[in-house]
Amino acid sequence: MMDPSRAQQVANPLEELGLDELRQRTSMKWRAHPADVLPLWVAEMDVRLAPPIAEALHRTIDAGDTGYPVGTAYAEAFSAFAAENWAWNDLAVERTAIVPDVMMGVVEVLRLVTEPGDAVVVNSPVYAPFYAFVTHDGRQIVEAPLGADGRVDLGVLEDTFRRIRQGGRGAAYLLCNPHNPTGTVHTPEELARIAELARTHGVRVVADEIHAPLVLPGARFTPYLSVPGSEDAFALMSASKAWNLAGLKAALAIAGEEAAADLARMPEEVSHGPSHLGLIAHTVALREGQEWLGALLRGLDANRTLLRRLVAEHLPEAGFRVPEGTYLAWLDCSYLGAGAPAARDGLAVVSDLAGPAQLFLDEARVALSSGHVFGTGGAQHVRLNFATSPAILTEAVERMGRVRPVG
Repeated sequence: MMDPSRAQQVANPLEELGLDELRQRTSMKWRAHPADVLPLWVAEMDVRLAPPIAEALHRTIDAGDTGYPVGTAYAEAFSAFAAENWAWNDLAVERTAIVPDVMMGVVEVLRLVTEPGDAVVVNSPVYAPFYAFVTHDGRQIVEAPLGADGRVDLGVLEDTFRRIRQGGRGAAYLLCNPHNPTGTVHTPEELARIAELARTHGVRVVADEIHAPLVLPGARFTPYLSVPGSEDAFALMSASKAWNLAGLKAALAIAGEEAAADLARMPEEVSHGPSHLGLIAHTVALREGQEWLGALLRGLDANRTLLRRLVAEHLPEAGFRVPEGTYLAWLDCSYLGAGAPAARDGLAVVSDLAGPAQLFLDEARVALSSGHVFGTGGAQHVRLNFATSPAILTEAVERMGRVRPVG
């Protein structure tokens, strides 16, 4: 477990960069919109690299050590991190495989346990690429919407599993843990019940746990593979979100004890996707980046409190359930009367805008993720990324508060 006293000595990473410095960035978050727009959309954080990661990458580049990756250092680091932070003591290195990133890992695992035409259940509204990646690989998305409380509706999930299996189709369940975009952190009891339902109905669970290290005070992360009944499931994990390493690709596919033989069938060439620099960065993050992560979590918790106050002051008609994890807030902006998104051919993509998100961009020059891309239940919502400086967050919400309802 990270030492809170040591973390207190690390400066808040979210307060290190000003707007002028951020506008020099060339990544998607800061280059997809004009310079007068405040971008709080795609899941990048406005932070510098944690010093141990930056130092390791500099050493690697200075040495010209930029060849092919090898070994199990990443898996070993994740296993130690999981044991220390989540009391998950049986993340077995021999039941892991490196994959390019979490979503490519999801696709490869689904190929192991489903066939083209099979159903993949998701809890909408949910991370938009679930729809695109699954559908493009010939599987069919079936939604089991979240409940009104923003949590998995276990009754709806059971009915969905039963209906699919009675229809004779194979099925998997793509679990988002913690949940994106709502920030819900599933409890051990909820996960145990999910495992029971999946076993009963013969549904294989694949858990996207990329936001696992980003659980905020008041909640605790439970790895899906640590709950009873999950032995035939998979998890996909990465240091990407917690240490802002999206540009340095590397992730792990982890098999439960009964799924090891399935994982062994993953094509060897999948492991060629992660980069050597990516594996180094992620491994160092897990081994040496916990004090920085502790400071980040304190900063995110402070921003979560700030956002709650800002929404109450400037967006009092918006629906807002305080997230338990991630750095994402899910706002119901139906009070704006912005209308439903226009019909389009094919799947929505993360950069698509409609409804409230389009209105906030046009009228407030604030870029948010449009709720409609997250599936059923999202059309009148926006997803706001609060992993930025308090000053930028404050200005953005103040701008949003000046947008008036349509008509």
